[in-house]
Amino acid sequence: MKTQLYYYIGIIIMYVLYNQFFQIKDEKTNAIINILFASFLFGYIAYVAFKVLKNLKNK
Repeated sequence: MKTQLYYYIGIIIMYVLYNQFFQIKDEKTNAIINILFASFLFGYIAYVAFKVLKNLKNK
């Protein structure tokens, strides 16, 4: 379980770093990248929640 949380923290750090330092000048492309990052973050937290619920059901 710790591994998934470390990956999630890493993804959040990459998202913050991108928005602070590596933004693309084109607003449309930047918006698309932010939407993809946010979608991946929400998808990954859903995956972690699914794994937690699956582990609770098995115990």
